[in-house]
Amino acid sequence: MEQIQIEWCGDGLKFEGERDGIRTAIDGEGKTGTSPVSLLLQSLTACTAADVVDILAKGRQDLHELRVTARGERRPEPPRRYTRFELKFEIVGDVDPKKAERAVQLSFDTYCSVYHTLKDDIELEWKVSVRPDPSP
Repeated sequence: MEQIQIEWCGDGLKFEGERDGIRTAIDGEGKTGTSPVSLLLQSLTACTAADVVDILAKGRQDLHELRVTARGERRPEPPRRYTRFELKFEIVGDVDPKKAERAVQLSFDTYCSVYHTLKDDIELEWKVSVRPDPSP
């Protein structure tokens, strides 16, 4: 079982998270650290990005760069939970666009544990663009 610890910094809504000696600044107001809700969006994005990198590597695709831009839509009233995610995957390298799309699809359908933790009633939209690396 995974374990983390969150410690209040004694100032406002500032906390420090720790897991296995790795520390993360968390700020409920999002001023001096990432807000808890933004951390959730970052977790989703990093989880699926890691899946895509791994799947493309196993498929012998020559990935040079990957950038994922994510947007999360939240309810206007409490609880202000996420109701929709949009992710845009920008891939640079000698990558077959169909394999890139399949990698993203596999992440959301099978592998991304963050998404599968959240997915029951959240709308998801994603797009993939692939372009060759201009500097081989």
